[in-house]
Amino acid sequence: MRLTKFTDLALRAVMRLAVTGQDESPTTREVAESMAVPYAHMAKVVTRLQHLGVVEARRGRGGGLALTALGRRSSVGWLTRTLEGDDEVVACEGDPPCPLRTACRLRGALREAQEAFYRTLDPLTVADLVESPTGPVLLSLSARPPGD
Repeated sequence: MRLTKFTDLALRAVMRLAVTGQDESPTTREVAESMAVPYAHMAKVVTRLQHLGVVEARRGRGGGLALTALGRRSSVGWLTRTLEGDDEVVACEGDPPCPLRTACRLRGALREAQEAFYRTLDPLTVADLVESPTGPVLLSLSARPPGD
């Protein structure tokens, strides 16, 4: 199973925000730069995470991003399922539809494998993802050079 780039960016963004101190509120641009991704992509990700209640964004002076309590305790499986949507691994009903779709055992097996993938992620929370050694690495990415 391969995650979309959008889901990958979202997971990296929540991990970055999970290591943010209480007195720090990075902007979307700062998160994008620390993750080495385009700002426009990260802005779309942050908007979606806001709609899910995982991230809070405050505008203006003193504004920035913060992971919500829901975001911190969110299951990685739930977050991944939600961001990936209900699409199946294969497009049996595509254009043109697969001629095997009415009698194919592969579709069910792939769906079962997809669910097993998500179930593996269900017990993990965002907080779990940033335990050592990941957390310290994320903190080093967010460090600004002197004078900024």
